[in-house]
Amino acid sequence: MGFLQYFFLAGFCYWICYFLFKKALYNAKIQQQEVKKSDIAREVFHSAASSLIMAFMVFLVIYTPLNQFTKIYKNVDDYSVYWFVGSIFIGLVIHDTYFYWMHRLLHYRKIFKHVHLIHHKSTNPSPFAAYSFHFFEAVAEGLIVPLLLFIIPLHPLSISIFVVSSLIINVYGHLGYEVAPKWIRKSMIFKILNTSVHHNLHHNKFKGNYGLYFRFWDQIMKTENPDYVKTYDKIQEKRFGNEQ
Repeated sequence: MGFLQYFFLAGFCYWICYFLFKKALYNAKIQQQEVKKSDIAREVFHSAASSLIMAFMVFLVIYTPLNQFTKIYKNVDDYSVYWFVGSIFIGLVIHDTYFYWMHRLLHYRKIFKHVHLIHHKSTNPSPFAAYSFHFFEAVAEGLIVPLLLFIIPLHPLSISIFVVSSLIINVYGHLGYEVAPKWIRKSMIFKILNTSVHHNLHHNKFKGNYGLYFRFWDQIMKTENPDYVKTYDKIQEKRFGNEQ
């Protein structure tokens, strides 16, 4: 199911942006050069393998005796509807923190060239790059769900929503197009959440912009690319002109 979710969502976004609305979205393309077919083949191969690895890690926790140590619950009323919804957002915040520091570690030179380099071969990423990881990076990425299951109460449906939400945001980050609406720029959302431009700059420049969902760790640690806002505004100006 993990692989099917990845392949359907990444494939759907690729078809929409790179074929169906390619001309209409020309000004939304972050890097104007075409994505190579060889890059897409590599991304699909590694993403498929990573999907299976991450799914297997979740399987080991949920369907083995390890399950007794988790905080999974099946009755929503045990923790209320408010917690059901809140646990998803708490999970995303924990994941973003985990991802930021893991990502920084993967950029340590000796680790980068042996592990994270596979992901960074996509200097001009497509949606298929979302899970394009080395085996050890896939394990590190996949640890987040078991970790969450051990530290906070989660309903099976909230786990599924968390996983799908994470995948959607990951695909958007690797989309290669900035599709955020114009109004986002002047809202609090822009100050909090990452955009496709944000993560695309990381792939293009190989450093900075280490966060997954949110900007705050990059801002706190002063690792956000100083050209991020300028690059985002340039793309949006191409899309919308000087309309107010």
